[in-house]
Amino acid sequence: MTHAADQRRGFVTVEIAGQLFGIAIERVREVFAPERITRVPLSGEEIAGVLNLRGRIVTAIDMRVRLGRPRSDPSATRMAIGVEKSHEDFALLVDRPGDVIEMDVSAIEPTPATLDKSWHVFVEGVYRLEDRLMLILDVDRAIGGDELADAA
Repeated sequence: MTHAADQRRGFVTVEIAGQLFGIAIERVREVFAPERITRVPLSGEEIAGVLNLRGRIVTAIDMRVRLGRPRSDPSATRMAIGVEKSHEDFALLVDRPGDVIEMDVSAIEPTPATLDKSWHVFVEGVYRLEDRLMLILDVDRAIGGDELADAA
């Protein structure tokens, strides 16, 4: 027998290049404003650099670049979503965080075929809000394979 709570899931909403994404709350360690990001020579374009977060070295991934969108204005305030993959810390740089929402997992729909093909790999489903679609971000795929973990 499943409990009603087992059929609900929380997401932290974020905006990236005008698109709303949801990140599973159990994947989010923290939301913070990065103070200083140090560029890593010869790193991939999507690697914004590394930052020091309370004594931990964290690889910062520019989600705009990862999703094939233009970089934000350098003067724009960006926020970071702290996540972990394979015991390494990462900061996903987003334009702005939103709210925490809880939804019924049965309301999550498959990724539409009309979604930009370059985004398909990063999206594990969609959720229809009143006025827009929220794409559910696959954190592991957003971080990438070994090439990004090695940069950490």
